This record gives sequence, C-alpha cells and structure tokens, in this order.
Amino acid sequence: NEGGLDKFSKSYKTFGVNQFVDGGIYCKEWAPGAEAVFLTGDFNGWNPFSHPYKKMEYGKWELFIPPGQDGYPPVPHGSKLKVVIRAQNGELLYRISPWARYVVRDEDKVNYDWVHWNPPQSYIHKYPSPKRLKSLRIYESHVGIASPEGKVASYKNFTYNVLPRIKDLGYNCVQLMAIMEHAYYASFGYQVTSFFAASSRYGTPDDLKEMIDVAHSMGITVLLDVVHSHASKNSEDGLNKFDGTDSCFFHSGPKGTHQLWDSRLFDYANWEVLRFLLSNLRMWIEDYRFDGFRFDGVTSMLYHHHGIGTGFSGDYNEYFGLHVDEDALCYLMLANHMINFLHPECITIAEVRSEFAILNDINID
Repeated sequence: NEGGLDKFSKSYKTFGVNQFVDGGIYCKEWAPGAEAVFLTGDFNGWNPFSHPYKKMEYGKWELFIPPGQDGYPPVPHGSKLKVVIRAQNGELLYRISPWARYVVRDEDKVNYDWVHWNPPQSYIHKYPSPKRLKSLRIYESHVGIASPEGKVASYKNFTYNVLPRIKDLGYNCVQLMAIMEHAYYASFGYQVTSFFAASSRYGTPDDLKEMIDVAHSMGITVLLDVVHSHASKNSEDGLNKFDGTDSCFFHSGPKGTHQLWDSRLFDYANWEVLRFLLSNLRMWIEDYRFDGFRFDGVTSMLYHHHGIGTGFSGDYNEYFGLHVDEDALCYLMLANHMINFLHPECITIAEVRSEFAILNDINID
C-alpha cells in the first residue's frame, strides 16, 4: 500500500518537520482524534492559528511552508516549535511532535521544549562501521554517569575519556543506555518521551554522532538500548494523549497501561504505530550509525500478562498459548526482518527477564 517496507520505514524523512532542498518546510503528523492541527513557534510569533495543517486520509495532517527570499528557511535552526491540537472537546493542546529530533529543558522549567534541529552543516561520519563480529564482548554503559564528577556527564566526555578505557579493557562492543530522550532522568532512560531525539542533557545530536564515529575508529561496535516496550505517560512533552485521546499510539483503557511501570503500552496492530516504531529503528541506524539494538522489556511485549507475577520454568505452556500478544510478536518479527534485510551487518538482541536472547544467529556468552 505504501511502496514496500523500505519506503514505509523511511517515514522519519516525511513526518514531523523536515526541510526541503529549496528551504521549504514540510510538516506531517498523525492525529486521528484531532479536530484541527496547527504549527506555532518562534517563527510566527507563537500565533497558534496562522499555520493550519490540511486534513488527509486516515487521521494524517500535512502543512507546507514555502521558503523565504533567497531560499531562507521559514523555520530557522534552533527555533522552538509546538504542534497545536484542537481536541474533540474544543480544548487547545500544545504538543511536541512525536517525530521531534531535538528537545531541551531549561533549568527553570519542568517540561521539555521542542527545538528545530537543522544545522547548516551536520556532523559527517569519517569512519566505516566495524565488520559484524563473531564474538561480542559488550560493555553496557550510561553516558550521564560515566564520570566521577557530581554532574551529568557529556557525549564529549564519553568520547575522549571513556571510549579509550573501554578499548583498553578489551571490549569490542558498547551498549548505550538512556540515549532516547526521557524527561525523568532517574528512570535510566526507560520512560522515553521523545523517541527520535537523542538526549540533550549530554549534548547535541552531532556530539552523539561524533561519539559513535570515534568508537567505530577504534573498531568498537555500538548498540542502542531501544525501548519499544512502553512509553512515558507524560503528555506535555511525551506521546501520551498527543491528539487529546488516550488511544493515539496506545491501547485505550486498562490494556494501554502497564500497572507496575505506570507507563503507556503501544498498539502494535496499528498501521501508524508500526510506521512510527519501524521508522524509529531505521533513523537510529542511518542517521546516527548505530550498529544494532538491544530491545528492552521484550517479556512485557510478548505476553498479555507482561511477565507480572509469572515465572518461566521451562514448561512450554508458560511460553506458548493464548497469553502471547501476537501483535507485539509480529512487530518484533517485522522489526528484526527489516533490520537484517536492509542492514544485514546489524545486530539485534532481545532482553527477556534476566537473560539475553539473540534474535539472529549470533551467540553471546
């Protein structure tokens, strides 16, 4: 229906806010519960109604803003933006695009702000990714706590102070936690608010790209700890109730909430949710050059009971049956197929309870 999996999973290049070569801005969102959608920000003096989106099929909305004189982009790099949603009850909701690439939090604020990230010159990778390894020695790490100083450490610190140590210790792979943006720092990155944004508390997207590039120069494979098992309940700066309903991206009602994690659960059968999650994986591989993923919380995804109050002793009935969430299982199969078909050099790992399970043919001790 959309030209195949390759094109479908490149939707991060059309959804959100993207700049054309001529300087024009194309915006697209999926907000099926919205009565109207607008774009506002620094570029229009925060006028909430001057730039309305046009309604498309299947709950999608689009907006094109032509370039200014001499091709000057109408939405400058570094300017703040918000999507304005008119909900079904008439309320105006100021939201961050689910596809936002960069969000920041000022010290005097609680919520994150969406900042348009489109620098005149992005970081250019210099080194190729390492060849696919037959044996992995993984160093699991968190950029923010990778320093003895009493502060949140940076991508730059990790690049120049930590990567050399990892290399000297004999590791050939680093698994990065807490990269996908998360408002609650103490969650260790497991309450994601902006899936396409690299955490700004450590630095800029280009700083992360440089860090991965330097790791590749050392022959180190870089894996992303990806969280597609659930999402933060934040609505001001997260996905929750993006269009004013509780069913956008997630199951509605109790099925859409994880009772232990207090977070939202994706509707993996939804066409646009598949677009969002598959495109998310594709973006991290192709924009940042990650070499694969460790999928977090796979047990929670695979079963309707989410592993709560359930043990796994080896009996087949514990693993197979009507308690399996077939929609989530199909998403994981599709994601793994897409990654290995489009990027066969990539590694995919599933985290299930307290052990690793490999989704492809690599063995890890």
